[in-house]
Amino acid sequence: MAVIAVREYENMMEKIFMHRVLTLFPNATTRKLLLMFIFILVFWVVYLASKDHTKFLFSLRSPVTLNQWNIFRKSIHPEASLDPAISPAETELRIKRIMEKLDQLIPPRPFTHVNTTTSASHSRVTILSPQDTYCRGDQLDILLEVRDHLGHRKEYGGDFLRARISSSALKAGASGKVTDFNNGTYLVSFTLFWEGQVSLSLLLIHPSEGVSALWRARNQGYDRVIFTGQFANGTSRVPSECGLILNSSAELCKYLDDRDQEAFYCVRPPRVPCDALTHVTTRNRNISYLRKEEWSLFHRSNMGVEMMKNFTSIEVLPCNQRKNIENKCQIGMKTPFPSGYTVKRKWITAFCNQIELNETKIINDCLKRKLIYLMGDSTLRQWIYYLQKVMKTLKYFDHHGTGIFKTHVLLDTERHILIQWKKHGHPFITKNLFSVKDENYIPREIDRVAGDSDTAIVITLGQHFRPFPIHIFIRRAINVQKAIERLFSRSPETKVILKTENTRGIYLNAEMFSDFHGYIQNLIMRDIFVDLNVGIIDAWDMTIAYGTNNAHPPDYVIGNQINMFLNYIC
Repeated sequence: MAVIAVREYENMMEKIFMHRVLTLFPNATTRKLLLMFIFILVFWVVYLASKDHTKFLFSLRSPVTLNQWNIFRKSIHPEASLDPAISPAETELRIKRIMEKLDQLIPPRPFTHVNTTTSASHSRVTILSPQDTYCRGDQLDILLEVRDHLGHRKEYGGDFLRARISSSALKAGASGKVTDFNNGTYLVSFTLFWEGQVSLSLLLIHPSEGVSALWRARNQGYDRVIFTGQFANGTSRVPSECGLILNSSAELCKYLDDRDQEAFYCVRPPRVPCDALTHVTTRNRNISYLRKEEWSLFHRSNMGVEMMKNFTSIEVLPCNQRKNIENKCQIGMKTPFPSGYTVKRKWITAFCNQIELNETKIINDCLKRKLIYLMGDSTLRQWIYYLQKVMKTLKYFDHHGTGIFKTHVLLDTERHILIQWKKHGHPFITKNLFSVKDENYIPREIDRVAGDSDTAIVITLGQHFRPFPIHIFIRRAINVQKAIERLFSRSPETKVILKTENTRGIYLNAEMFSDFHGYIQNLIMRDIFVDLNVGIIDAWDMTIAYGTNNAHPPDYVIGNQINMFLNYIC
């Protein structure tokens, strides 16, 4: 009865309101204008409320958490906003939070003298719970206590280490897992994947003081690489200085992606339009942000030093029954570390049932009617070269363009297979001239893919970002993540695979290209993409296991990366 009375009261008030409106505004046209005004007013109030509400939600986001050389995301990342006024601010907030956590992960370690840094020969390595015999599948744990060159125990961690087991006779290898207790001790864990002789290795790549110096130096400058643009001027080309940031009083050409806030600049040549930029090339600048005394940490003799050279190999017996993994390798699986191992140069995954796809017919059946887009650097271009060599049915299509970094296309018209590789956008470091007219940032390339169940995208980022401040890489990774989310919203069945960075030579220019930079970038990628339904090809893990130490590993490594990819899409 109370509800009925309320409804009758509301109806009565509505009639009174309408009567007063008709009395005050007898003209029909006036009443229409009044209704339009009310509608606009209501819409504006709702809009302002939603803006404030969005800002309030942003204030509740919890930060990205990184701990002991591992990134664990404790909260869901903010979703990509459709409002262009909000999206850049959201991205800046995410970049800031990740940067803050990285700074906590890599605290400053003052360097006074090389004698006070970690010494491989003075540090102590102890096998925990040693056994006379070990079985395949067992875990072997090692305690590392680091000391400096004077024999003094160090009280903090942060050393960049690389653990590996291997067998030269079996051409076998696997990564070890390092846990930093941040007090000068580390737990190094090895899974004994195969039977036979196993050698143990623990390399000191950089002491914590070197890691701190690299981190500080990386985030100080953009000018370690010189970009030279080529502007077309009639039949000639005019060179000009370019870069991600330019400190110049001259007139600049600004090539800006407004949505993703990605920018590239060139000094504008006199009487030449900015649109005339056609090609770019790069070279390294002789500049360093490391202090003079810190360079001693990056001499060849102080990098990649073995900490277990006095340990003999162990014998592993087949006393444990081999466990069969039933789950097929598929998109969305979480990959552990180590994610697998190699025996006789064959990669064997440790978390899913991997099928060996090594016959031409099987691969052709797998790729039939597939559109495959490879987006990234030359370590993915290696896939194109490998597939062309082993799959004679795939024919190279000349896409025209300049040099080895033009778009590469393989076609099989009978089976309707297309495989395409395109380089990622700036920064791209190479002495070879490359065109900028047919290139795009990866997020824009993803936006152009319609997607379906027969479409696969493989992405790799990292090597070319190492010489630049880390926020450049973080922004690109976030923009790629948003593009993948847009792709999944229109085509959730499209398959996306991330290939992590390869390791590279230990003794190259450490300030620009150390694997420490790649390691941090791999952690960032895993954190940003953790909630996406993507596949992971852990090239970092694989290249450590193979012990290649080459940015462009040999064909047997590339073949195993591709086999992992085929397991994901077929």
